[in-house]
Amino acid sequence: MAKQSKSQAMLVHFTASRLSIEERFAAGKALREQVPRESHALLPDPAPERDPIAVLKAQALTRLQRLVPVRHARMQESPFAFLRGAAAIMAADLVATPRSGLMVQACGDMHVANIGLYASAERNLVMAINDFDETHLGPWEWDLKRLAASALVAAEYLGADPARQREAARMVAAGYRTKLREYGKMGFMQVWYDRIDQSAVLDAFSADAHKKVEASFAKARGRDHLQVLGKMTDLVDDQHRIRELHPFVIRETHTEDGEPVYDVLGELLEAYLASLPEDRRILLKRYRILDVVRKVVGVGSVGTRCWVILLSGADDDDPLFLQVKEAQPSVLAPYFTSEEDSGSQGRRVVRGQRMIQGSPDIFLGWCELRGRHFYVRQLRDMKGGIDITPGVVKPRHFVEYCQLCGWALALAHAKSGDAARIAGYMGKSEVMDEAIADFAEAYGERTREDHRLLLAAIARGDLPVASEAR
Repeated sequence: MAKQSKSQAMLVHFTASRLSIEERFAAGKALREQVPRESHALLPDPAPERDPIAVLKAQALTRLQRLVPVRHARMQESPFAFLRGAAAIMAADLVATPRSGLMVQACGDMHVANIGLYASAERNLVMAINDFDETHLGPWEWDLKRLAASALVAAEYLGADPARQREAARMVAAGYRTKLREYGKMGFMQVWYDRIDQSAVLDAFSADAHKKVEASFAKARGRDHLQVLGKMTDLVDDQHRIRELHPFVIRETHTEDGEPVYDVLGELLEAYLASLPEDRRILLKRYRILDVVRKVVGVGSVGTRCWVILLSGADDDDPLFLQVKEAQPSVLAPYFTSEEDSGSQGRRVVRGQRMIQGSPDIFLGWCELRGRHFYVRQLRDMKGGIDITPGVVKPRHFVEYCQLCGWALALAHAKSGDAARIAGYMGKSEVMDEAIADFAEAYGERTREDHRLLLAAIARGDLPVASEAR
């Protein structure tokens, strides 16, 4: 009976009448009556108990303690670096902000450095969101506001004046709004197969930036497994070994729990292979392990458990690097319920990436081991992007890049959410763009203050900090 009821419910789902595109746009527009677009400009005053340093300390409890000082060292570098590591802090701040009620598969840690180039399954370079550790069901506004705030703070880091900083945030919102409106009028399959390819990326920049953008394409294309082999390994007794760089890349014989690394690795690979389609399992089983190391990655992820496995295929010119990265509960999980909250966090990351990215890594999978959850992907497989470093990218070119970032987020949200409703809510005018820019300015100031609190906590010895960050 239960099976029949489930089948009937499925039939009802696929035979129920659906609103037209025009009706969905109108339904989104109607939401403005309850939540005016201008209200998104507001950042409520922080609660008296708000303590960003306490959030960082709480996160440190589940991480490798010897690496926690490295995380703090990276976050102290600038307000932009702080924002990159402060996804949990910002999520708590966003709870008090207005939202329309429309939900998507949110990135959860949406900032300008988490968008870049990668190789599609067809080996074409495309631009998209490239970090999914915090992906979860969530409001579209939260991703957009975090992305816009990061654009403003990053523009300041690059030396932009306040007007251009605001323009960077505004262009994120404008790029998101205009592209989402296009997606709202398209068929679902059209949206699913849409990509931001190299020509689209190039077209977004003014002519004097094309040479640098094309150089970034070439650099990304060169980041294959052979390039990583030459950069990360040495020949030891005629066999490649990953080069150690303490404390960021280290070779261990035992885990922190005292178990032999290779014993754990065998169990991990067995569980990981079970998550892959049969054709990928057959392909991966043709490789042999040469080496495994621990590696420190990112800013917000520092301290989570991460390994890099070097495998060899047909010969020395056929290497494969896999990254095994711990997946902890999303920073959005305390605020929104998802059916995956009690399941595998690695599967949550993989599911979110497949939904958001559309054409991900062929070896993307997950596993669980000793109560910890992991996901697995290729390391640096044609990955690249804009180098957000002062002196490398001009502020005016960065503003152009920010519109692309808005497009990338719109494409991600259109795949899992109702693009027509969100677009109907945002409208054709620049009202929402200006509101998001206002919010970004307010959150930029809060980020600068939080960064000052971090520096003060480090100075008084309240937070440990490493002497070397990279």
